[in-house]
Amino acid sequence: MRIPIASDGYRFIIPLGILTVFLALTPWPWLAGVSGLLLLFVLNFFRDPERSIPDEEGVIVSPADGKVVEIIEEQDALLDEPYRRISIFLNVFNVHVQRTPVAGRIAQVKYNKGKFLNAASHKASLDNEQNAIIIDTGREKVLVKQIAGLIARRIVCWAKEGDNYKKGERFGLIRFGSRVDIFLPLNAEVKVSLGDHVSGASSIIGYLK
Repeated sequence: MRIPIASDGYRFIIPLGILTVFLALTPWPWLAGVSGLLLLFVLNFFRDPERSIPDEEGVIVSPADGKVVEIIEEQDALLDEPYRRISIFLNVFNVHVQRTPVAGRIAQVKYNKGKFLNAASHKASLDNEQNAIIIDTGREKVLVKQIAGLIARRIVCWAKEGDNYKKGERFGLIRFGSRVDIFLPLNAEVKVSLGDHVSGASSIIGYLK
């Protein structure tokens, strides 16, 4: 059975576990309590539960857990025409593993250095450090951006150009608070509204025509 913890989290979990046991054996066991609380926080942050993925025709699932904070039409430099951007803010208590919203081939992966503004701000989509992947479904292209936030300082992306992904597959994560943007063709039917809380791979964002 798969352990529901993202593999990237073990570099934090194992040292904290060892530190907690060590501190429990010292004359200052209360320090073990502090370390233990931090360990619980990290375990919660890197949790990676299995999800039930909708299999309807043309369905687009959420690439991340979080709250929808912006829905806007805009032109991105990686796209040839205007798209509709849906921005999802992830707080430190959300699952931080990202999932592919549609099935397809990874046509492009592009990483850009940038600032570390509050990920809930609309300026984060333009100015913050981010990693973008374009998924080619064979008919349409869907762009997903992993965006670092005020606390998040590490973007992890496992997807490589040319890889083929199923809908809802894990492709990366962002450590400690972040934002994920998904760009949909203007003719896509959007099924979320501002303020909605979504779950990666299981919540329906919309439908491709």
